[in-house]
Amino acid sequence: MSRTGVDRAALGAALAAALGRAVRALRPVPGGDLNEAFLAEADGTRCFVKSSRDAHPGAYAAEAAGLRWLADAEALPVPAVLAVGEADGEGPPFLALEWIDPGRSRPSTAERLGRGLAALHAAGAPSFGSGSAQLLLGPLALPDAPAPDWPTFLLERRLAPLVRLAVGRDALDPAAGVLLERLAGRLPELAGPAEPPARLHGDLWVGNVHVDRDGAPWLVDPAAHGGHREVDLAMLRLFGSGYGPGSTFLAAYEEVAPLAPGAEDRVALWQLAPLLLHAALFGGGYGDRAIATLRRYAA
Repeated sequence: MSRTGVDRAALGAALAAALGRAVRALRPVPGGDLNEAFLAEADGTRCFVKSSRDAHPGAYAAEAAGLRWLADAEALPVPAVLAVGEADGEGPPFLALEWIDPGRSRPSTAERLGRGLAALHAAGAPSFGSGSAQLLLGPLALPDAPAPDWPTFLLERRLAPLVRLAVGRDALDPAAGVLLERLAGRLPELAGPAEPPARLHGDLWVGNVHVDRDGAPWLVDPAAHGGHREVDLAMLRLFGSGYGPGSTFLAAYEEVAPLAPGAEDRVALWQLAPLLLHAALFGGGYGDRAIATLRRYAA
């Protein structure tokens, strides 16, 4: 049994059955906070496998669908989906993906990411949302049905549910509810000029940009849906990366798709939902940062 409760032998057997080939090795590799990850060797094929006994039913199938949707844009590479396994009596749930040998960023990597992300966003989405009833994020589920506009989607499908979750888990000051009510009336103004729904990665912190041996950026671990394109850009800056104003990345993005006036003032607003999500999942100081952001925009 692994550190997170994943039965490695059962996982190997389930993966072998799904791939139709023997799994010779299943070695742990870094995989984030919500999953346990492995490098699988399966008769000459290497693949990345993630699994968690706490994964919401259907979460890996939804992630696989999101990867395929991002790949359809032909804008940035994403790993191919090799197999999806749901929890049953025979084994744990899992997602098996094409293995990408890691490399180092090159001077061209940030520019390629900027141009590629602009192209991905321009591929668009049918609506704000994923077209599914829920967006599954580890053990959590958020409403994701289409909304008529971005401010409505942000408030009703992200901010309000996340505030309730984080407060309910004692990870957020209950005053957040009052602050959110004040922010709600200002959202249409604060959100800036209306834009059509972009094709978003949806969880694009810097750790979800994988660089291969050729220095090419790959997108991994999406929570793909239709949304405001500035959300992906803001997420890349949330944990102190170098993708802010003046960066090669942002210059390349804006060369393809210039941002609307006031974009810099909206960065922290778009970071509010991921801060609330992290508060609900992990606690710590994320709740304090979320309250500070709510006070800034609710004033």
